[in-house]
Amino acid sequence: MAVSSAASRAGAQSRSGDQDVAPDARPDRRSRHRRGGDTAAGYLFLAPQLLGLVVFMVGPLLFALVLAFYHWDGFGTRSFAGLSNFTEVVSDPRIQRSAVNTLWFTVLQVPGLMLTGLFFALLMQRAGKLTPVYRLAFFAPVITSSVAVAAIWLWLFNPDISPVNNALRGVGLPAPNWLQDARFVIPAFAIVGIWQGLGYQLIMFMSGLQSIDRSFLEAAVLDGCSEWQKLRHVTIPLLSPTILFLSITSVIGSFQVFDYIYVFFDDRAPDSARTIVYEVVRIAFGEFDFGEASALAFLLFLALLLVTGCQLAAQKRWVHYTE
Repeated sequence: MAVSSAASRAGAQSRSGDQDVAPDARPDRRSRHRRGGDTAAGYLFLAPQLLGLVVFMVGPLLFALVLAFYHWDGFGTRSFAGLSNFTEVVSDPRIQRSAVNTLWFTVLQVPGLMLTGLFFALLMQRAGKLTPVYRLAFFAPVITSSVAVAAIWLWLFNPDISPVNNALRGVGLPAPNWLQDARFVIPAFAIVGIWQGLGYQLIMFMSGLQSIDRSFLEAAVLDGCSEWQKLRHVTIPLLSPTILFLSITSVIGSFQVFDYIYVFFDDRAPDSARTIVYEVVRIAFGEFDFGEASALAFLLFLALLLVTGCQLAAQKRWVHYTE
């Protein structure tokens, strides 16, 4: 009797244990189903953007990479070319000149754009209630069509009626023929690029300046630092993440300059005004050699990838994060 009673108690405990486990397992299954449903809903909402990314970005990129190894005029059958498209691109003197022009434009535009953006951002800190007005005025060219901007500057660079040249003559400086003199064509493009991109740089630098903890600046004042010392040893180091981001995006944008050139010169740009992207468009839609144009575009992609990688690798030496 004692054994049977003990067995019955053990069976009751095991049944009660099963009853205790089962309710806990059911919520786990429900939570897993709920998480699975949330994940599916998330992918469903992302599907249009992912589809657009694949169709309009990844797909054309892969097709251009494959096309770089073929000869194709856009209509007939493709013929395998191997590495001949790449060798022709690298050995073409005109494309080499365009690569030098692109580098020269980058050297002029990127530092000029970042220095002017930082300068005006520092001034905007003292604008007071007029800050939104100035911010709108600076940002207006950014949202303006590049074609419209180029059309305005085409008039400003006109040697006969150019207000820019009149202003230079007024202060005793020589007035160049911006778009006809080979020495000033790329600087003219850089001026237009700086003018249009200044607003974006200004907004980004202002955001970076506002994120700086005021205690750092107050400590510098207590230590007797001048305005220049605060800028050099406090503000700029704390702005280094913003500077890194803007340097990367500015270099990528400068390597892709095309619209100014096409508005200024159409398809008859001289060698002194051509850039890599202009050559890609000319070869693809002027000579109908899509294989060589794809090879040139792929080399440009590799160059941008290399430059961006070097910038990211160098950030360990000069970029400072407060967190």
